[in-house]
Amino acid sequence: MSTADSIPPPPGPASPSVPALPPDDEGGVLGRRYRGLTFGIISVISLIAFEASAVSTAMPIAARALDGIGLYAFAFSAYFTASLFSMALSGEWSDRSGPLGPLFTGIGAFGAGLVLAGCSQDMWMFVGSRFVQGLGGGLVLVSLYVVVGRAYPERLRAKILAAFSAAWVVPVLVGPVVAGSVAEQLSWRWVFLAIPVLVLLPLLIMLPALRKLPRDDRGGALDRRRVLLALAVAGGAGLLQYAGQDRTWIALAPALVGLALLAPSIVRLVPKGTFRAARGLPSVVLLRGVAAGAFLGAESFIPLMLVSERGLSATAAGLSLTGGGLAWALGSFTQSRSGLERHRNRLMGLGMVLVAVSVAMVPLVLLDGVPVWLVAVAWIIGGYGIGLTISSSGILVLSLSRPGEEGINSAALQLSDALGNIVLVGAGGVLFGAFGGGTATTDGDATDTAAPHAAFVSVYVTLAAVALAGAWITTRLHPPAGEGGGRVTASSGAESTSGSEARSAS
Repeated sequence: MSTADSIPPPPGPASPSVPALPPDDEGGVLGRRYRGLTFGIISVISLIAFEASAVSTAMPIAARALDGIGLYAFAFSAYFTASLFSMALSGEWSDRSGPLGPLFTGIGAFGAGLVLAGCSQDMWMFVGSRFVQGLGGGLVLVSLYVVVGRAYPERLRAKILAAFSAAWVVPVLVGPVVAGSVAEQLSWRWVFLAIPVLVLLPLLIMLPALRKLPRDDRGGALDRRRVLLALAVAGGAGLLQYAGQDRTWIALAPALVGLALLAPSIVRLVPKGTFRAARGLPSVVLLRGVAAGAFLGAESFIPLMLVSERGLSATAAGLSLTGGGLAWALGSFTQSRSGLERHRNRLMGLGMVLVAVSVAMVPLVLLDGVPVWLVAVAWIIGGYGIGLTISSSGILVLSLSRPGEEGINSAALQLSDALGNIVLVGAGGVLFGAFGGGTATTDGDATDTAAPHAAFVSVYVTLAAVALAGAWITTRLHPPAGEGGGRVTASSGAESTSGSEARSAS
């Protein structure tokens, strides 16, 4: 990549539409001025991360206790479907009225969903509570990006977003152990009921800093058109997930309806030119979905491959992915170094190449004589690469957003992330089944190994190619030359040629 592909120079004077904050003379993200806000944000992210890992552990026990194994998958898809809607809603709401409303509403809904889940008397109530949790989770994630864009100067955003990734490390490592112990020794209900209480302290700590955020909102009612588009996206995704869980010809009907709702709606909720990799913001949003989907899509098949083809226990197969999570945090920390700011786009290109290499390495363990620890090594490489890419995409979205549009562009980023996961994981499942993956077993005693081997190889080769396509997209992250740092936004697709105004996000 050429030097023209590096990110734009630091922003000029603050836009008149955004009140300028006092000079930043109080250190970094843990300095006196930002300490409370940073601690609060990281605590909320950590609790969300702990909930995600803990719930995955407790879910089988909860489903059996509620006699709802048949609705097991819907407990996950309900969360995902609701979060798609609330992500788009949160972006619009944050830009209209500031991020505090969606942030606190989201935390309240997330906590209420946890309480409802812990008190559920049947599986349908449990699925409904997961829907409420998803509404809250989507509101929180997008509004936190807006808080970062408005509260922190550009020089600190890479560090605080790196902390977002680091906040997942400890919860992912200890969450399953703690949740498993609580569920077995006490009750699965306490896995859900204990978390809401823990949210109160970080909220109280960061509230004073949140009240001081500069206001740059447009006011007025929410854009009804965007709300309806968000509903169509969520409904379409929900129908596609339902169809994916029903492997009959009848499922084609909801799949086609879901696709008809999803495709035209998502195009209108992301920056114009996203799906043709137009330069600048559209390519950043597209890259997020490609990167997340390729990495997590490949990761979802690793435990199955190690258990069914190499005879590992489920615990050992899961441990092979642990290094990837730690490397993700390390990669995110690397991109936050101020000396590497000018090379951000190159780092993202390197990250996608590393992801492609790691995904291509994984199926080598299907060969005789190749040790299974190669998967752990491969996933450390891939984790480092995805850490370089994911956090950097958040930085670029905030840098390339015009003042007052950080919300809808952050929402577009999160929508791309979520849809990248569902599309590429779903595509992997289709390939797996088409190449005979259904003959794989979980006891390592498959009678015909050729078919499942071919199925796994097809998945990993395809996702490695997708990651390489992501590396190409990183060459298109810089806005077109000659446009003065123009921006393309998710709200209208219109371009702005006011460079200094467009970069003044804080």
